[in-house]
Amino acid sequence: MGIPFIDLKAQQARIRDKIDAGLAQVLDHGGYILGPEIGALETRLGEWSGAKHNISCSSGTDALLLALHGLGLKPGEGVIVPSFTFAASAEVMPVMGAVPVFAEVDPITFNLDAGRLDAAMDAANASGVKVVGIIGVGLFGQPADLEALMKYAVAHDLWLIDDAAQSFGASWQSGKVGSLAHVTCTSFFPAKPLGCYGDGGAVFTDNDEVAQIIRSCRVHGMGKDKYQNVRIGMTGRLDTMQAVVLDAKLDIFAEELELRQQIAERYHTKIGNIVEVPRLRPEATSSWAQYTIKLPDGINRDDVCTSMNGAGVPTAIYYPVPMHRQGPYTGFPVAGGSLEGTDSLSKSVMSLPMHPYLEEDVQNTVVSALKAAL
Repeated sequence: MGIPFIDLKAQQARIRDKIDAGLAQVLDHGGYILGPEIGALETRLGEWSGAKHNISCSSGTDALLLALHGLGLKPGEGVIVPSFTFAASAEVMPVMGAVPVFAEVDPITFNLDAGRLDAAMDAANASGVKVVGIIGVGLFGQPADLEALMKYAVAHDLWLIDDAAQSFGASWQSGKVGSLAHVTCTSFFPAKPLGCYGDGGAVFTDNDEVAQIIRSCRVHGMGKDKYQNVRIGMTGRLDTMQAVVLDAKLDIFAEELELRQQIAERYHTKIGNIVEVPRLRPEATSSWAQYTIKLPDGINRDDVCTSMNGAGVPTAIYYPVPMHRQGPYTGFPVAGGSLEGTDSLSKSVMSLPMHPYLEEDVQNTVVSALKAAL
């Protein structure tokens, strides 16, 4: 068998007994939706995020939708978002009748470049779109420069969402991801650093009014009860069984983050002289959701991936086509009319196996396969 890209089986072996006992408890009490385990999980998430309100939900995408509901996004309004990201970061605006405004990312961190937001504002203005907010994405585990993004947002009377689908567990300076923007959203998709065994997510905020709206919208816009609808909402609840899985994983989350950092450092030592390895800002830690490298100029990425896969070493490409070049999104504003840095990254990046249980001998096999492919 080949090397797993993400090894959930090794992780499960450590927590299977607690999961089994927790699932049995849910089966016994029958509270499959918003059972007592949900409240207990949200309390533990608060310890991680440092946010006043910690609201679980049905997916990372729904977390973003709930956040936009809470912030009052209206049809036709614009939200600045990086183009070098997963579709969920951008698709939530058109779903609500709003407009994603695609901006450039920093070539080193892969995250939204706070110094180039003016170009996105100009593109929106030229299209007659009023920008009301920014979504920064903590791509591959390193938070965006939330300090600079927040400064820009405040100066221009915008709100800021931190899309921490990949960076929950990381920090910026002394602050934890979850408390560094007006609203933070994360995903508990199984492959994430903190993932459940299905879809799940969470929203974090210190704003009481935004939190109230999010909790209402999570259950069809409910008021005093689910049959009194005070606003347009959605079905956005995390099911209780997924809360059991997440509770068990939180027991070992801190240790796993340390292991991910050690594995990232080994990669850096072993391949830092042959490819461009990811670099963290001095203010940041990373949850290392992915270990993403940039290949040297002139190297055929498809050939490298084919060679490594043939040696039993899996690879992945995040993301081969940036959002502003995807068919449904080509009509939306683009900063400067083009995003050359984003286009370049989409052609040169590839990701190597990364998880807390990647033993050094297996990592050496990955490194050897990469060197042979190059």
